Amino acid sequence: MSLTPPAPASSACPGLAVGCPAERALEAGPGGRRRGLSRWLFLGGLLALAALWPEARQVAAGALADAYIAVSVFVAATLLILYALERRAGISLSEVLTRHARYEVPIAATLGALPGCGGAIAAIAQYTRGHLSFGGVVAALTATMGDAMFVLLAAEPGTAVLVLVLSMIVGLASGLVVNALHGPDFMRPPLREPAETCGCETGWGRLAFADRLWLVLLVPGLFLGGANALQIEVPWALPFGVAAGLLALAMWGRRGGGQMNSGRTVRSVIDDTNFVTVWVFAAFLSYEIAVIGFELDLGAAFAAAGWLVPLIAVLVGFIPGCGPQIVVTTLYISGAVPLSAQLGNAVSNDGDALFPALAVVPRAAALATLYSAVPALILAYGWWALVEGGV
Repeated sequence: MSLTPPAPASSACPGLAVGCPAERALEAGPGGRRRGLSRWLFLGGLLALAALWPEARQVAAGALADAYIAVSVFVAATLLILYALERRAGISLSEVLTRHARYEVPIAATLGALPGCGGAIAAIAQYTRGHLSFGGVVAALTATMGDAMFVLLAAEPGTAVLVLVLSMIVGLASGLVVNALHGPDFMRPPLREPAETCGCETGWGRLAFADRLWLVLLVPGLFLGGANALQIEVPWALPFGVAAGLLALAMWGRRGGGQMNSGRTVRSVIDDTNFVTVWVFAAFLSYEIAVIGFELDLGAAFAAAGWLVPLIAVLVGFIPGCGPQIVVTTLYISGAVPLSAQLGNAVSNDGDALFPALAVVPRAAALATLYSAVPALILAYGWWALVEGGV
């Protein structure tokens, strides 16, 4: 199957090596070696962090498997769909946003509202390339509920649709207001396009072995991700998730990623997904350490908070990643917190899309997160007062 136009035989990409001659030279230089060393030191630090308490192996394995199965497979699926639209159907999201700039905020809100984090991550990628305004970023991050949406869809589909629609409307309104206040060019990165590829991906046989293995593992990974979203236990999910997650960590340590150029090549999709995997794993592991080390109990905190419950849910939404947000959704499903808290958390949380945003455009990510707090509080306490009678 041909993936890109034919390229000279000399541009083949053997093994895990960076494919194009220019890329190999870049990675071989002092800057490339320093970046590679820093990535391996970061991964080593994560493993050292995991060894700080007796349950290290089990907790780290669970965090890595969850990162891959609950997040990475859906990110990869979304980015591969965008890749297929660009390369097969000739539909470029960048071109759509450029040609229909007046509709960029609704498009971004729609991407963010898609269950999971892939749509919001795709919106962040367009922002880093200058094709999306800061208001679009606010719209996407405000509209997204991340992977917690899958949990809510499986348990209460009617409520999930309500939350999705409200989140999308609030995201759209927030993005339009931000652009009206600051203008569409506020904090917009300079317009740029990904560097042209050298044709290393001319077909399945030209992909590196690690890339082919990664794509093969994605198929059962998507099956496990769907089962996990529907809360169906699969006995081999943990070992599979650990194995696939370790491959993602190793590939990221070897060649990096996270430049947010996804959709241009299969390899860039893989590299960006691996980048997200690393940061989600780091967040999950850190969250588990905090829960165990400090004996955190969100359920008890909510139970004792009274009228502060919606506020706490909004503040929990500031925590990067989907783990804490899934906890809030689980508490709502169990009846421990009201719908107002679920709505506030859904609007304030940015899911796993916040990780690449913080890494690539930290100032924009931080400001967008703060902006999302205003509509989250308005919606949460408005619902609490008008619908739940909490006055």
